Amino acid sequence: MIKTCILFLGLLDGLASCQSQTVPTATVQPAPTETEARAAVARYVKEQPNAALYLTDSARVVDVDTKWQVMVPRTDWAKRMPNAAAFEVDKQTGAVTTLMVK
Repeated sequence: MIKTCILFLGLLDGLASCQSQTVPTATVQPAPTETEARAAVARYVKEQPNAALYLTDSARVVDVDTKWQVMVPRTDWAKRMPNAAAFEVDKQTGAVTTLMVK
C-alpha cells in the first residue's frame, strides 16, 4: 500500500512538472483612432471559439466620449435583429469588452 502511494505521488509530481508554468500575457495597446479600435476588436474576436461567425471587415464604429462602440455583423444572425454583436473599446487602454444588444 505504501509503495503504491509513493508511486502515485511520484507520477503526480512528474505530471505537474510537465505543465507550462508561464501564462501568456495579452498585449493591450491604446486605441485613439477608429482604425485602431477596429483592429483591437478583430484581435479580440480571433481569440473567440466562434471567430468565423464574425464579419469584422463590415464593422460599424461609433465614437462615444472615451470609448468606441463597435458593431460587428454575425453570419448566424443574418435574418434577425439585431444582427450584430456589440463591443466597446476603451480609447486609453485599448481594452475590449462585450456589450449586450437589444
